[in-house]
Amino acid sequence: MNGKMILLVEDNPDDRDLTLRALRKNNIANEVVVAEDGVEALDYLFATGAHAGRDKQILPQVILLDLKLPRLDGVEVLKQIRANPDTRRLPVVVLTTSAEQTDIVASYDNGASSYIRKPVDFAEFQEAVRQLGLYWLLLNVPPP
Repeated sequence: MNGKMILLVEDNPDDRDLTLRALRKNNIANEVVVAEDGVEALDYLFATGAHAGRDKQILPQVILLDLKLPRLDGVEVLKQIRANPDTRRLPVVVLTTSAEQTDIVASYDNGASSYIRKPVDFAEFQEAVRQLGLYWLLLNVPPP
């Protein structure tokens, strides 16, 4: 599964480490770029701020986006991704603990490709990450 970069947008260090561990345990060896908040995620995608000068033509194969983020929440990040012609077709998987109907509806209304609740049990979470990796990194055909 190499050659396809993942952008993980997660502010909680425990959830971030858990996700990275689940990716490794499932032999998903793709490069993972981590953004700790919504502003950093957009800076990375649009090559601004701390990521100015980065080649913005190199985009992730998939974005794993938490909703509850500092500075700029996940729904706002999603809105800005979808509003930009360079990123509007990127697969964005909302990966969150929230089961709130309002979060699910807001995510899909703003262009989420998928909405996945993080299972509490690590074995279940690991399986969810395995399936996520299989689908988005191997099976899914991304837009050109």
